Amino acid sequence: MTPRKPLAARQVHIVTGKGGTGKTTVAAALALALASGGKKVLLCEVEGRQGLARLFDVAPLPYEEVPLTTGLPGAGGQPGSVSALHIDPESAFLEYLDMYYRLGRAGRALDRFGVVEFVTTLAPGLRDVILTGKVYEAAQRNARNKGAVHYDHVVLDAPPTGRIAQFLGVNAELAGLAKVGPVKGQADNVMRVLTQPDRAAVHLVTVLEEMPVQETADGIAELRRHGLPVGAVVVNLVRPRDLAPAELAAARAGTLDRDAVAADLVAASAASAGPDLDALLDDLLAEAADHAERRALEDAQRDLVAAMDVPSVELPRLAGGVDLGALYELAAALRDQGLV
Repeated sequence: MTPRKPLAARQVHIVTGKGGTGKTTVAAALALALASGGKKVLLCEVEGRQGLARLFDVAPLPYEEVPLTTGLPGAGGQPGSVSALHIDPESAFLEYLDMYYRLGRAGRALDRFGVVEFVTTLAPGLRDVILTGKVYEAAQRNARNKGAVHYDHVVLDAPPTGRIAQFLGVNAELAGLAKVGPVKGQADNVMRVLTQPDRAAVHLVTVLEEMPVQETADGIAELRRHGLPVGAVVVNLVRPRDLAPAELAAARAGTLDRDAVAADLVAASAASAGPDLDALLDDLLAEAADHAERRALEDAQRDLVAAMDVPSVELPRLAGGVDLGALYELAAALRDQGLV
């Protein structure tokens, strides 16, 4: 993988992907990989599913930055830290009202009457501006923000690919509609960060299946039309390659040496000669043909990913599922392949 500029230098990393491809897992692994060498990373989610809490096996996250875990050890052996933030639109809107209009208690009163929920539902564009604005605020902090943690990187578990350009590009739309005032200022500031290739990157997660790969290609084209910087394609849940190409071709063609497979089974004491061995061989050879067919389909999709002219990395399907240890394993894979 040879991106034009090392992606680890980007401050804002936005992770999207078709539902079911594991984008939350990839976002978490990316945060762990970035949090090395003493760096501080903020991992955010905006979809209200509390996916990060379930993934890290912690209590539901509040609307505040919560220390989560340490990152991968850096070159000097020193890990950084990962904090998490669950951004819900109502709380973010109240903070927005207090920040720009000094409503304070009046804003909380509006929330009690359901006005905040009504507004954020009625005006989804404003909702998205507020959500991305919170990410922008975390990325903009510096030494002058007393009491606030300065983060080296912000990783956002974003909406799915089908909505990502609208979610991020809505700031530009509102900037054009609102000519003056805080909304215009907020939208302009967010877009200045999101459209800087050296500052931000949108990574797309897929699996080696036809629909997710096609949606990834469409998402890349849509992001580019909106002037949003594409980072990398992360191919997730890749099956292990246990058979050599020649064996795969034979399995797919149904020409595997049945006698040789039978001899290997008997030698390994997995079976003995007889009717049971014949039934086992039938099942194994059928499974091998299915596996070879699946691998051929995956290789075809891998070729399509390679043709997208975007850096790509692959993460393995982990037989034991995903826990904290598995997240570190995936983070190390991202680092080893040059994503960070």
